[in-house]
Amino acid sequence: MQPLIHTLKLMQLHPFVDHFTVALIVIGVLTDLVASLFPSRLWMRYMALTLMILGAGAAACSNITGGWEADRVWNNVQGPAKEILHTHAELGDILPWVFGGLALWRLGVQFLGFLHGSRPLYLIAAVVGLCAIIYQGYKGGELVYDYGVGTALMPMPAAATPEATPAPSETPVPSPSVAPSTPTPTPPPPATPTPAPSVSAAPPSAAAATPAAPAPEASPSASPSATSGTPVNPPPGEASSTATPTPHNL
Repeated sequence: MQPLIHTLKLMQLHPFVDHFTVALIVIGVLTDLVASLFPSRLWMRYMALTLMILGAGAAACSNITGGWEADRVWNNVQGPAKEILHTHAELGDILPWVFGGLALWRLGVQFLGFLHGSRPLYLIAAVVGLCAIIYQGYKGGELVYDYGVGTALMPMPAAATPEATPAPSETPVPSPSVAPSTPTPTPPPPATPTPAPSVSAAPPSAAAATPAAPAPEASPSASPSATSGTPVNPPPGEASSTATPTPHNL
């Protein structure tokens, strides 16, 4: 039995049963009012009686399924919706008994002669009950369509709302790659000694390619002297032209 009840709770039958309850009672009372205008149409009176009995049974089912829904959403309803839900629940506890009594009264009016004369009083009581169930249905619609009670749009309490827990994007989390506030100096890598260039490593052609600077002064043996009168030695290339002729023997 418990698995069946649990399955019925998961089906959320309360709105479905409520609509049948309201429709059966509204049509039953209106049919009974029209049947009062046509006393010879007995089938209309029997139809109104049948609808009232079915409506009373549907009202009892609405009370049971409404209790299941109240257990599910009661703690999540806050603010003005809480008061509306309380009124809706109170009417749901009272009206099944009201329509059950009206159904019994209607049976007595139809089949018990001493109650036949109370038909006008029954119709007045039935209209009052009809107004009450329409008002209860209005409150139920206000809970669903204005406050989202019982739907996915129902606001959750502050302790369970996602806003109570800060989102990861709102609280900046330092990235592991960010350097710490006090950086630790990293020692520089050891310098690799560079060998000094050796003089002998220079190519000999470099020295040969650089012409030697001319001597600032000529050798005393090659420079003519104006005061001493010593002949100047000719350069090697001119030795043949300036050589002293050899004397011939006489």
